[in-house]
Amino acid sequence: MRVLSGAIGDLAKGWRARLIRAVALIEVTIDFVDEDVPVDVGPEVLTLVRAVRGELRSEAAGVSAAERVRDGFEVAIVGAPNVGKSTLLNALAGREAAITSEHAGTTRDVIEVRMEIAGLPVTLLDTAGLRETADAVERIGIGRARARAQEADLRIHLVLPGQAPELMPTDGDLVVTAKGDLYKAEGLAVSGVTGLGLDDLIAAIARSLEGRVSGIGVAMRERHRVAMERAVISLNSVEAMMERGDVSAELVAEELRAAVRGIDSLVGRVDVEDILDEIFSRFCIGK
Repeated sequence: MRVLSGAIGDLAKGWRARLIRAVALIEVTIDFVDEDVPVDVGPEVLTLVRAVRGELRSEAAGVSAAERVRDGFEVAIVGAPNVGKSTLLNALAGREAAITSEHAGTTRDVIEVRMEIAGLPVTLLDTAGLRETADAVERIGIGRARARAQEADLRIHLVLPGQAPELMPTDGDLVVTAKGDLYKAEGLAVSGVTGLGLDDLIAAIARSLEGRVSGIGVAMRERHRVAMERAVISLNSVEAMMERGDVSAELVAEELRAAVRGIDSLVGRVDVEDILDEIFSRFCIGK
């Protein structure tokens, strides 16, 4: 709703105005050097550049989370064979989505179940048990399991008491004790058979995903992110050149214009008339 109501355009308009102001400050020292213009525009330009760059970075960082809210998060259940991954998936899904068996290595491919957790679209992934095997087909399944798990937004590492996770947990991952109805364990423990700990697990997943959603801005598409990062690159160059102090004002102005062009894909076109309007409205020139 914020996107449809023009929130991106409002943000871009503010960035655009400040960058045009920065370009005008640089341009006025080039084209109107004999007029009554500021002697040192550097501090104001750098202040504008750093402020806009910080906002662009923050907004761009939220795009991936926004994409997940739109398209869905992926949560992978990973662990050793026969630890109860498929049973847990079925319990969370509320149906027999995956085949369960006492024989290790039953799951060969990645099984996906779509559901909603805390109002967010989530795809649960049941993956092949991670182990060394001579079975060629199972090796393919394990390779796919590792790849999908690494690409997932969140991993549930299902382990038995005393066991270490088969994959190295990363920040935000959940390490959960399996078969909690059979073993006593500290921390998060579940049983896909009895339902023990399922509510706690769902709540933990929700907290993790909601924490990621909290950083969402109004930009929601990959093209938004690309445009903003292109502008950030140009603003980085502006800061580096101005701090060195041995680069011509013309080059600094061109990098600033490149940053404005990066924002052009979010809103309309900026041209020389915008910059001249800013110059003549701000400075006592030709009067």
